[in-house]
Amino acid sequence: MENLLLFIRSLTDFSDEAWIYLQPALRLQEYRKNEVLLKEGDICDKLFYIEKGYCKSYCMIEAEKKNIGFFFEDEIATDIQSFGCGHPSALNIVACEPLAVVIFDKKKLFEASSQHIEIERLGRNCIRQFASKQAEFANMAKLYKPQERLDFLESQFPEMGQRVPLTQLASFLGVARETLSRIRRRRTHY
Repeated sequence: MENLLLFIRSLTDFSDEAWIYLQPALRLQEYRKNEVLLKEGDICDKLFYIEKGYCKSYCMIEAEKKNIGFFFEDEIATDIQSFGCGHPSALNIVACEPLAVVIFDKKKLFEASSQHIEIERLGRNCIRQFASKQAEFANMAKLYKPQERLDFLESQFPEMGQRVPLTQLASFLGVARETLSRIRRRRTHY
């Protein structure tokens, strides 16, 4: 939980008192590789702070997995739409390697935020950071050519290129695996 507190304090001023109020909303959980954190159709009532490992979000489109996002250490994973609106999730979130997370329970988090303004501010900042990263990825997909998408990921999110298997990375970038391999090969010849 020390990493979580450091993460929280990197987002906002957060007192020891606020930390005490936040404790009932937090729970440590471990997942095995390929274990599901959130299933499509379920309502997302959790935020997952990644302590160790990484997970991905994906949806099924015409019986094919479309990778939407990857979440690594010191990041929050969730389905922001389902969490915010209480609608069934259109996403699945699954552990890509053994995963240790701190789960923020939505109901208890909202109760704690009503008791302490710093927790309410933390929630806003977490959501803002999450939304900002998702907007970056959406813009990347709309504005960049495949080569530029890969360059952007490698410069801004190097862990993704190092830890995510090529097939999953290709799905995330919206290209065929062969296309991604060809782009990488071309770069090594220059």
